[in-house]
Order: sequence, then structure tokens, then C-alpha cells
Amino acid sequence: MTGEDSEEDKTPQGATHGEAGSSRDFGHVSVLLQEAISFLSVRRGGTYVDATLGLGGHSSEIVKLLGPQGHLIGFDKDTNALAVARKRLEDLRKELGGEAPEVSLIHGSFAEIGERVPKASADGILADLGLSSFQLADPERGFSFQAEGPLDMRMDPQGERTADQVVNHMREEDLANVIYEFGEERRSRRIARAIVRARPITTTAHLAKVISAALRSMKHAPERIHPATRTFQAIRIFVNRELDDLKALLEAAPQVLKPGGRLVVISFHSLEDRMVKDALRDGAKQGVYRLLTKKPVEAGEEEIGRNPRSRSAKLRAAERI
Repeated sequence: MTGEDSEEDKTPQGATHGEAGSSRDFGHVSVLLQEAISFLSVRRGGTYVDATLGLGGHSSEIVKLLGPQGHLIGFDKDTNALAVARKRLEDLRKELGGEAPEVSLIHGSFAEIGERVPKASADGILADLGLSSFQLADPERGFSFQAEGPLDMRMDPQGERTADQVVNHMREEDLANVIYEFGEERRSRRIARAIVRARPITTTAHLAKVISAALRSMKHAPERIHPATRTFQAIRIFVNRELDDLKALLEAAPQVLKPGGRLVVISFHSLEDRMVKDALRDGAKQGVYRLLTKKPVEAGEEEIGRNPRSRSAKLRAAERI
């Protein structure tokens, strides 16, 4: 397999994109897998970008369809996930033999797509924005409030900003703004006040306990989600600059896609979905895109039954004119 690991290298808790298609070998299930591949309309010999490679679930399906003249380019911030995906795709290429396409893997954010992929070269771009089950399941990554772990939350283990810096060092007002803006949490000031009073907070479980205690006395209807869900989402989005990266991807996609090339995005919370919807709608008004999804495609009952995390997934797609 050809490729590179560059040196430049969502969602409510539990909303993940999963990685393994129908295979259970990796313990993950790719959300809206067949729908995503269908909207990409993968053609033999084409060039496709998997902007969120993860463990290679979607990419494996793309690779099977490309043929020897095809090219898959995969981006991921997570060096651990990249190592797993690299092995998986190498094994698949060996199985395909002379039918195997070229595969290039890049350690970096999909925000770099405009710099790393030539203009008008891609037949399709796929971005599955959910947090990987691979990341969520590892307590040492600090993404989950359901296990004791460090306050990390970096998708790129080499990233500079950590959850600890946000939780233990950010000004109360700024912290409340982060929780409100990125978590859409209306009780953000109460939560921020409780966090600041409880400092130093040392672990994810400690943080979840502080948040839960701060909200326990409030009179409101019982929630389906854990009280720390939106705050953890907000901190993760801020730490990883997720919305900034998504904005960069959406701005670069029309330049990277060939005429007739397709952009397919799977989002897991309203902030992302709103950005995707607006970008595709505005592109259609400007004559850049033809919308393929007037309304978002969502998982059916059967998929939700197999993978409850797919409940919040929304797929939107457009074709470059």
C-alpha cells in the first residue's frame, strides 16, 4: 500500500461513527454505510477522499469498488486509528491482488484537504463526523464520562490543547460560553460555576460527578441523556477545534471536487448538521452544487436496533456542478 503519515498531523456522548461495516472484527459498525456509499456513487478508477478515516470502515467499502486505477486518500488526526486502518487496508489490498487501488493515508485534519489534495481531482469526499467508538472505548483518551480517565479528549494525541486546560484553567465566563456555544447547554453558567469551585478536577469521572451534582437540585423533567453529556460534547469540540475544521472542509470541498464529484457528510449533532445544511444550500443557490438530499437521510429502525448510536446520524449529500 502506498501512503504517507504526515508530520502535520459529535456529538452527544456515545454518538459515534463506528468503523467496521458488516464486519464485527473491530467491534464497530459504520453508521449509514450503504447509504453513504450509494450517495458517493463510487466509480471504478476514481479518486475518493475519506476525510474521517477512523478504522477504515467506509474506506474498505470504497477500496473494493475502485479497481487498480483508483485512488483512496484517507485523513485522520488519530495516529492510533491510522495504524489500525493502515493494517486493515493493507490486508484488503492483498486480498484484492491486481484489483487493488492506490491508497494514501495522511495524519492530519480534514481541514487541510484544500492544501493536501489537488484542485478538481476528487470524484467524491466522505466525512463521517461522529466520535469513533475506538476513541470512546479507551478511558485513557478521556472522552467518556462513564469511565475513570484523564482530562484529555484530544483526537490527535499530539495536539496541544487538552480538556484539563479548559476545565482547570479557563476563566469561568469563558468556560460558560464554551459550554453554551458548543454544547447548546442552557445551564452553562451554573455548570461553569460548579466546575470552577471544584477545581482542581482530576479525572473524567470527577468532572461528570461535579456536573451532575450542580444540576441535581434543578427542577426539570427527567432527561434521556446523562447530565454531563452536553458539557463533555462542548469541551471535546473546543479542544479539537471541530467546527473550525468542518468550516474549512466545507469551504475547500467545491475546489477539490471535479465537476460531477460528490460530497457526502454524516453529522451527529445540530451544530454540525446546521453548518452542512447551510453550506450545501448556499452552494446550490450559487450554482456550485446540485442537492441530492432535500432532507437529511437518517438511520432506519433496523439499523438503530443494531446500533442505537446511529439514531442521531444525519446524512446530507450534494453533487459538484
